Amino acid sequence: MAKKAKFYVVWKGKRPGVYTTWEDCKAAISGYKGAQYKSFATFELAKKAYNSNYEEYKGKKNAAPSLTPEQLLMLGEPNLHSIAVDAASSGNPGIMEYQGVDTKTRKKLFKQGPFPEGTNNIGEFLAIVHGLAFLKQHKSNRIIYSDSRTAMSWVRKKTCNTKLVETSKNKELFDLIRRAVTWLKNNSYNTPIVKWETKAWGEIPADFGRK
Repeated sequence: MAKKAKFYVVWKGKRPGVYTTWEDCKAAISGYKGAQYKSFATFELAKKAYNSNYEEYKGKKNAAPSLTPEQLLMLGEPNLHSIAVDAASSGNPGIMEYQGVDTKTRKKLFKQGPFPEGTNNIGEFLAIVHGLAFLKQHKSNRIIYSDSRTAMSWVRKKTCNTKLVETSKNKELFDLIRRAVTWLKNNSYNTPIVKWETKAWGEIPADFGRK
């Protein structure tokens, strides 16, 4: 999936204006107390917002990262020597699928689904385990990014703590869950699983774009 362009408005900062990259926006606000800034999907929206005032857009959708400039500096940039995983579910439970992509190029590395009945947490869990198996198979030292703390916790505990009840409709999915849990219990790995900081870096590259 191609990366969606974003435009960043800085109303109050070192250099107010409209920026086409997060790096330039961050440079314009870093270290500036009380900086006012947000991101927008198109240049037209950004230009309109810049010619208006921050209060009209405060708290609205398409907001830029809500972290302070100091927090952003501490987080730094994402490690591009990595893969990113994510899941999407239309309903909870609902039709679910998951995928893993190269963080830098967004090239799809694997994808499973759609499954007729699943949850987003199950998909996030399976995506991480699939990523671990994928990297081990390819003898890769890349890291994995996930934006799901719940799924990361399940992986650490080597269990899928879902409340979804197994039925004939989701049996294929539960078979995958059992395989994933078995893999975790029978395999060792050194791959770091790192939280993707959405507030700082935007949507995870593996995002399905359905928000």
